[in-house]
Amino acid sequence: MDQKNTFQTFENLEVYQAARAFRNAMYQLVKRLPDCEKFCLIDQIRRAALSLTNNIAEGHGRYYYLDQIRFMLISRGSLEELIDDLNHCSDQNYIPEEEIASLKDQASRISQLIGGYIRFLRKCKAGENLSLRDESNNYATSEDCDDLTGDHPTIQRFNDSTIQRPQ
Repeated sequence: MDQKNTFQTFENLEVYQAARAFRNAMYQLVKRLPDCEKFCLIDQIRRAALSLTNNIAEGHGRYYYLDQIRFMLISRGSLEELIDDLNHCSDQNYIPEEEIASLKDQASRISQLIGGYIRFLRKCKAGENLSLRDESNNYATSEDCDDLTGDHPTIQRFNDSTIQRPQ
């Protein structure tokens, strides 16, 4: 079957796959934190890590670009929260600095993927010609963008004037 005709789920998104691996790494990290952090930091990291991937999945299930973008922005916020949690682990000397640096590098890559996917969605919303630089990152086809035109009537936060255009 041709890849363009195959239904793509959120699990096929490179950004989701990278975020899922990071979520799993953060879950492994919390297993090594001291018991005194059980009801604060550990719980916070688990919720933020799950929010990271949950929002990618939920956004993918929306049929309006602005909804999808909104959920990706929430996901990016959860990622930033996790970076701050890593800073706290560093400040308290809970985890070796080399491991913190490695996790922050992984987070940086995910941030780039989220930003790229948001740009892709904004281009779809704007109806621009879609050409992805990396052919393996087939987030959608131009036909998918054509089928999903129109604004969601209840979303007031975004409009055409607030969408950043690539320069």
